[in-house]
Amino acid sequence: MLEKLSNVLKKTTDKIANAIFLDKNLVDSIVKDLQRALIEADVNVSLVLELTKKIKQAALGERIKGIEKKEHIIKLLHDELISILGQSREIKLQKKNTFLFVGLYGQGKTTTISKIASYYAKRGSKVCAIGLDVHRPAAPEQLKQLCDKLNIKCFINKEEKNPIKIWNQYRDELKDYDLVLIDSAGRDALSKDLIKEIKDISKLTKPTETFLVMAADVGQAAKKQAQAFKESCNITGAIITRMDSTAKAGGALTACAEVRAPVVFLGVGEKSADLETFDPESFLSRLLGMGDLKALIEKIHSVVDKDKMEKTQKALEEGKFTLDTFSEQLDSMSEMGSFDKLLGMVPGLGNVKDKIPQEQLELQQEKVKHWKAAIKSITKEEKENPELLEKETSRMARIAKGSGTHTSDIRMLLKQYKMLNELIKSQSTIAEKGLDQKTMMKLARKFGRKMKF
Repeated sequence: MLEKLSNVLKKTTDKIANAIFLDKNLVDSIVKDLQRALIEADVNVSLVLELTKKIKQAALGERIKGIEKKEHIIKLLHDELISILGQSREIKLQKKNTFLFVGLYGQGKTTTISKIASYYAKRGSKVCAIGLDVHRPAAPEQLKQLCDKLNIKCFINKEEKNPIKIWNQYRDELKDYDLVLIDSAGRDALSKDLIKEIKDISKLTKPTETFLVMAADVGQAAKKQAQAFKESCNITGAIITRMDSTAKAGGALTACAEVRAPVVFLGVGEKSADLETFDPESFLSRLLGMGDLKALIEKIHSVVDKDKMEKTQKALEEGKFTLDTFSEQLDSMSEMGSFDKLLGMVPGLGNVKDKIPQEQLELQQEKVKHWKAAIKSITKEEKENPELLEKETSRMARIAKGSGTHTSDIRMLLKQYKMLNELIKSQSTIAEKGLDQKTMMKLARKFGRKMKF
């Protein structure tokens, strides 16, 4: 996700912070690197020139009393980047909600609907989807298949070619749901007939939110597209997809900010859990290698449903952290994504991940597969009392043979289990002091030393 820009921003802030003198040559070098990185990320050229002009003025202009110039420039850079990323907007559900999704072909609209369905279902809402895209032949079936995988109710009629009739057919059944997600038609371009169709659907369904779904690789065309949908369809927010790809993304993000269509979600992968709420402060924090705790907590909520989380939490509070519980956590981690993605979200470990070779991270993920296989060969008694395995090493040999792993894998599994158990006991610290940045950094340092890659 904007990896090149992230590296330049980290180097820029380091250069400024470590500079003895902020002379013209250093400032010119910093500005040139910033301009190149932002333009390569598809950020509008006029925005880039405005930002770097302000940085030059701050660096070479008069000093502000009581503030060190270096601190002033870093804060200015931070504030200007936040400004071009736009305002954050939190979606608050009402008693009854209807989300209408609009966008052109190939932007990931149908897949995004399934992710949004999973996102809110995991948080306790009764969610359904309805397919009103009657032009793309495979659209209703694609929506149905995606929803079926997530056990989300989906209403479609593949024979009917009038979206208004489909809505009216299921109108009464839709009243039973807290949140109704509407998949509307797309086109290769924003045409008059598409605008009319969206307006007709909007008038009939009265959506509480209308989201424009736009891919990160849309480039400089983003502003024109966002502006056209904003004016014609009264969109209330935008969702940027394919943020996990090599797409530059800066164009889509800043275009939405310019036309005042705040980005509310980011699609960051293929899995149903690969959806993040967009918060400019948190997003920039991750770009600067400072982690994004909010996104990490969101990710956890996206892969574990509310009832299961409460059940696990109750067991942990009672001190019942078994190898079965550990196995469930490993499953959740697998759904959350790759280790490097997760490390980038943890405050204090954002820069650590850059120093770990990719093959080492992949090796760690392979270890997790071995641990999960081993746990399946462990008896109920051993799962509830893992210390038995350390007392009788013959048990380890039996498990390794039964799971096609090595005894070293079993020892590492037990070590990680014990470390996580210790971390859970630290919850008393969290409960007492709250999960603030300082507490999180302290835990990250403590357990970061124990992490072996």
